[in-house]
Amino acid sequence: MKTLNINQNESLGALVTRYPALRAVFEKHRLDYCCNGQQTLQQAAENAGLDVAALQDELAAAVQDAAAGTPPKDWSAAGAEELCDYIVDHHHGFMRRQLPRLRTLFDQVRAAHGEKHGDLIDALREVFDGLAAEIEMHLEKEEQILFPYITQFERHLLAGAPLPEVHCGSVQNPIRQMEYEHDNAGAALDRMRQLTSNWQPPGDACEKFKALYDGLAELESDLHEHIHLENNILFPKAVRLEAKVSL
Repeated sequence: MKTLNINQNESLGALVTRYPALRAVFEKHRLDYCCNGQQTLQQAAENAGLDVAALQDELAAAVQDAAAGTPPKDWSAAGAEELCDYIVDHHHGFMRRQLPRLRTLFDQVRAAHGEKHGDLIDALREVFDGLAAEIEMHLEKEEQILFPYITQFERHLLAGAPLPEVHCGSVQNPIRQMEYEHDNAGAALDRMRQLTSNWQPPGDACEKFKALYDGLAELESDLHEHIHLENNILFPKAVRLEAKVSL
């Protein structure tokens, strides 16, 4: 019996924005609520071969369980500057710690297991290196260009601060670039999942090998939340702020 009406025609992005506790369920079933967050719950369930009614019940139960404890932060109600600061401190900070750690683990695992698993490790490393390079540039563009635009728009509306000079015409232009890079990241994560059989290390894997796969899974989870916060919450906020400034 449903404890909450979860509309099957609502998008995954809208659902997880309103009910942050749903993220864990979407992750469990590998339902893309970030890069492809515009798909409806019904579409996502059908594509994944899931029973939509059973999924609705599971989602409703997750919301009820979260309500009984300490609910996750509702970022849709936060200001744009607060959200930008959180993304930089929490997600950008995680990436700047995790990427060097994973590079070291790749080197160690290649040295220990290259003879038997070299092809797998090399294929995985190639995808990871491309993803890591794009992420590092992505973080800089957000911190140096996009986030200052968004923050200054909000400060102008709230306190009359000077408007930023948007050299790219509109904040929507760098947003489109960030969304394109998010899609690239999602594709790279999918490819690494395929190569690793859903992060399952080989039977003879050492602890370093297991740590590498665990670290890649943590990278995936963090990126999913990072992209969700931007695609589904921050970027729409930024577009609305710019529209208000233009009135």
